Amino acid sequence: MNRLVIAIVALVIAAYVLFSSLFIVNEREQAIVMRFGEITREIQEPGIYFKVPTDFVETVQYIDKRLLRYDLERIRLQVSGGQFYIVDAFITYRIVDPIRFRQSVLGSLQLAEQRIATRLESALRAVYGLREFDAALSEQRSEMMREASDLVATDMTELGIEVVDVRVLVTDLTPEVSQQTYERMQAERNAEAALIRARGQEQAQILRAIADRQAVEVVSAANRDSEIIRGEGDAEQNRLFAEAYSQDQSFFEFYRSMEAYRNALGDGNTTMVLSPDSAFFNYFGSGGALPDFPAPTATPIDIGVEGPSEQPIDSTEIDDLLATDSLVSGEGADLEQSVQDLEQLLETENLGSEGVDEEAAPAEPAPDAEPAPEEAAPAQ
Repeated sequence: MNRLVIAIVALVIAAYVLFSSLFIVNEREQAIVMRFGEITREIQEPGIYFKVPTDFVETVQYIDKRLLRYDLERIRLQVSGGQFYIVDAFITYRIVDPIRFRQSVLGSLQLAEQRIATRLESALRAVYGLREFDAALSEQRSEMMREASDLVATDMTELGIEVVDVRVLVTDLTPEVSQQTYERMQAERNAEAALIRARGQEQAQILRAIADRQAVEVVSAANRDSEIIRGEGDAEQNRLFAEAYSQDQSFFEFYRSMEAYRNALGDGNTTMVLSPDSAFFNYFGSGGALPDFPAPTATPIDIGVEGPSEQPIDSTEIDDLLATDSLVSGEGADLEQSVQDLEQLLETENLGSEGVDEEAAPAEPAPDAEPAPEEAAPAQ
């Protein structure tokens, strides 16, 4: 019985010694072995290792070997212009020297993160303090994060920590700066809009001035051309009148008198108070006798109209028309009808309509009109 107890106790002691002398390091960890508080070994590779049995002589401290992250939230940073940002940032790091990590922060991850937070905030303040207000929101942001990472990495080397990266997650404006920024952006947009509007008005005035000048030039040119054409037409008219007057003065006076009669007496409602021997009624025999119409000797005037007859007017037909009692006494046919017959005769013989045949017989004088009623007063 005693032997069995002794064997069991010996077996328990042997198992304790065996298991207390073994320790396992996995792939996510690294370990340091300390004998009476003094570091004797550093283990980086995973596996099963041995030490002095019991933890009284040698102890093992495990340190994380993975990539770690620490977040720094809502810190207030001032830029060189005196304005402020609200920044969220984080740092990723790895413990690469477990012995130094044990010596500096006793291998405690919490103490290490406190040191990291202090150093990271200090680095960000230094970087942002050297920049203008717009730099953090521009392409300089990557350079700023790289500078902060370099500043933190120098201090973290003393802790046995390797800084992998520093990133700024959020860069917000403070409420005061946000309002100032909005007002400044609004002022810039208003100034730009006013500049664009002023340039548009300038272009509109230039185009309007050019259009007005072109309109004045066009109207002036049109007025000039119209005056030239009107002058040429008046000159041609005067020339034709002069040539007509030089060819047959008596006929010219007669034709102009007929035009005057038609314009003055054409509506039939005209009342004229004239002397019986007035020159206006010369061709009505107001002087006691009708004027003579000598035969023209000059050739007709070429006015550029094809088709008129070139034969001179027969003065006997004119005499027959002028000798009509209706022209002298006012009896018989209407005065206007007689004047129209006379004008038709003149146009057929001298001024010509384009459809008159040259071999046609001259127009017959107007037939005698029927005697007027006895109640009609004789023409004066």
